[in-house]
Amino acid sequence: MTLSAARTATTSAILAAMHFNVADLLKFTLLSLSAIFFVVDPIAVVPVFVGMTRADSEEKKRAMAKRAAIAAFGILTAFALAGTFVFRVLGVTLSAFKVAGGILLLLTSVEMLTGQRTRTRVTEAEEAEGEEKEDVAIFPLAIPLLAGPGAIATVTGLMARANRAIYAVPVVLCIGVTCFLSYVMLRAAVRISRVLGVTGMSVLNRVIGLIIGALAVQFIFDGVSDAFPKLLK
Repeated sequence: MTLSAARTATTSAILAAMHFNVADLLKFTLLSLSAIFFVVDPIAVVPVFVGMTRADSEEKKRAMAKRAAIAAFGILTAFALAGTFVFRVLGVTLSAFKVAGGILLLLTSVEMLTGQRTRTRVTEAEEAEGEEKEDVAIFPLAIPLLAGPGAIATVTGLMARANRAIYAVPVVLCIGVTCFLSYVMLRAAVRISRVLGVTGMSVLNRVIGLIIGALAVQFIFDGVSDAFPKLLK
């Protein structure tokens, strides 16, 4: 093989590897965005936000929506970056966390598909307390409505799947995009609620519940596969 041919072959191999990595990164980014957005599910928060801020001015609603989105971003990002380290300190394996997170998401999915109140996200007592508070931005809006247990489990699970440092970037970016979209939806909560109506919101939540169910099963499958690699071969 001549020197020029060897260089051409090497260049082709490098380009092929780069193409694979970029394609894989884009695939992981789309997975992260869809998973985080559907689990955070800001659409489901809209009617709760409308009820809790019924007597507030538009300026106060805008301020609370902004603070809630920023707080949710901080909470989810903190768990995404430090979650796996904390679990290692506590002696919890990533496989166990994937299975636990998957089960939690599956329960949320079942509640959404059957039209029940999402008790895995917020209880009646927490919602009642939120209606009595003057400022609901941090509790219960940011946590547990936006950055709830399911969302925390999702971002931590996605970070556990990021086998390279660069894969952590899409997770954080997708958290930011989701929180920004949550702010936009909360700002337009009254209009969204009016346009979709009770039936539209119910149908949309059931569709999202089905998607969350599929994500939950995948999380459980990944956890079992990691814990028992020979079992599923």
